[in-house]
Amino acid sequence: MEERNLIMVPGPTNVPDRVMRAMTRPMINHRGSEFQNLYKGLLENLRYVFQTEGDVFILTASATGGVECAISNIVNPRDKIVIPVFGLFSERLKEKIIRRGGEAVELPLQWGKAPKADQIKRLMEKERDVKAIAIVYNETSTGVTVRDLPEMGKIAEDNGALLMVDAVSILGGEQLPVEKWNVDICVTGSQKCLACPPGLALISVSDRTWETIEKTSRPFYFDLLEMKKFGDRYETPYTPAVPLFFALDEALKMIRDEGLEKRFERHKICAEAFYDAIEALDLTSLPEKEDRSHTVIAFRRPPEVNNADVRRIMKKRYKVVISGGAGKLREEIFRIGCMGMVSEAEVIQTVCALENALAETGCPLRAGAGAEAARRRFISEN
Repeated sequence: MEERNLIMVPGPTNVPDRVMRAMTRPMINHRGSEFQNLYKGLLENLRYVFQTEGDVFILTASATGGVECAISNIVNPRDKIVIPVFGLFSERLKEKIIRRGGEAVELPLQWGKAPKADQIKRLMEKERDVKAIAIVYNETSTGVTVRDLPEMGKIAEDNGALLMVDAVSILGGEQLPVEKWNVDICVTGSQKCLACPPGLALISVSDRTWETIEKTSRPFYFDLLEMKKFGDRYETPYTPAVPLFFALDEALKMIRDEGLEKRFERHKICAEAFYDAIEALDLTSLPEKEDRSHTVIAFRRPPEVNNADVRRIMKKRYKVVISGGAGKLREEIFRIGCMGMVSEAEVIQTVCALENALAETGCPLRAGAGAEAARRRFISEN
């Protein structure tokens, strides 16, 4: 059998064997009662993960397709959408708005910084007739989490605007109660914190969003009204990726078994162990401490080492795969996915591989310092 690597990139993540095996189930008719029963259970468990009683949908598409679905169902030409841009994926979100014909009212920020509620509030006071605020909750390219998201939801509500959230690399790994935080449309992907294979996008829609959707010139494949019509009878408008639905069913059951709060705490402890290790190795995280993600660990490359060489050694010698940067930070940072199937074992293995690769490529460090710091974190939390 092919040797298995430990995949510690910001998605796709490691998938439990139980979830992988689910994809080998016999095929079923996606217009029959078996699929309807499957889909009903999926929607119930998705409402638990999104923390909503509202509508949720499963799209056979990448997470990028899910984000495009959200934008395409609420944005008409010349609609004003406020969009903070602070990394690659918020840049992509802005581009989707522009290609849709909307007016992207940009809040430009340095990559590695997080937008703050007062900045959004000032922009909303300056602009008139803003239809929506679009936020990347967890910027995968920089490891920044928008901690002011609850306040931004209140700002959107107070101004009669919708709040659209890209939660692709965070939903299921950290708190995001979409109803409590006034999130109108929220999108995630199957391959990140849900620990499922890639290929599905998950989306929640608030009750007040439907009036906007009904007045929008919608796409064909990503038509949310059509999805709702079919969803009411537990079907999808077009042929779904049935094996991936089987996998998602198992992944969501595992989340229910663990419980959301325990899952969030596990991600938090693992992230803190990674940050402790990084600091012990005299490395520097890209975001400021209060904005650091619990699911994507981003830290600067030491000037004396080559980014690609470190990652090559980690994979070839230690069977651990991490990512470099993305976009204009491609060579400047490393990124580690701390999501889904992550525990003390995966953290320690990754930190040890990182230490050894850094040392081999000429980075001065105290041997074992990172792993020791990470272990201390886990011991203190037990």
